[in-house]
Amino acid sequence: MRIVIKIGTSTLAYPTGHLNIRRVEELCKVISDIKNAGNQVIVVSSGAIAMGVGKLGLQERPSDIPTKQAAAAVGQCELMYIYDKLFGEFNHAVAQLLITGEDVENDNRHQNFSNTLARLLELDVIPIINENDTVATKEIVIGDNDTLAAIVAQSVKADKLVLLSDIDGLYTADPHKDPNAKLITVAHSIDDSILALAGGSGSNLGTGGMVTKLEAAKICLRSGCDMIITNGNNPNNLYDIMNGKPVGTTFTEKVYA
Repeated sequence: MRIVIKIGTSTLAYPTGHLNIRRVEELCKVISDIKNAGNQVIVVSSGAIAMGVGKLGLQERPSDIPTKQAAAAVGQCELMYIYDKLFGEFNHAVAQLLITGEDVENDNRHQNFSNTLARLLELDVIPIINENDTVATKEIVIGDNDTLAAIVAQSVKADKLVLLSDIDGLYTADPHKDPNAKLITVAHSIDDSILALAGGSGSNLGTGGMVTKLEAAKICLRSGCDMIITNGNNPNNLYDIMNGKPVGTTFTEKVYA
């Protein structure tokens, strides 16, 4: 199976911007085990700016572009060092790919990007992809890694895209405000009733939210790729997903008995 795993900022880091060491160690262990079972894994990782915020000792996520880009430049080094170290402990090599909107919108650049990804998978490497926040501006920004992950899943014809977030999935209402909110386990389309359930952005350190996840689901459904939203607080959820067990919210065109 070919699987894309998007790791959100809230999964990687505490609100301080510093690394959640125990969770990231467990996550790299589980992903390594999934890969050992013969699956191909691509990681789309947020967290560069948040890690830079922590490394630079800033009090909050910067709002101006130059400081965001500076934080991303510092944080991306830290992020890849951690991935290289942790995956290396399980004998897996990693590769860094930093892209912008031009790399997916321009046909030639998109093809080059896809070719590189395909070759890395052939070489048994774990590609780790992030938007190039050090140079991305309004004109060339993809904007969020949920969309980027869906584009990657589409490009490599992935079987599944898993979005690890700080929530269990899509609910009938905001579970933080409504005690009667129920988890939607399966959705076969993204219609107006589903879109109406989406709120605003997620954590203060990240850029995503349920709106971006539903947009990612649209891309996946058009590509024949299942997409699952699940809570990144428990990396072992990935095992259940690989075994076809119901976890979080699954967006799929398939109908199961």
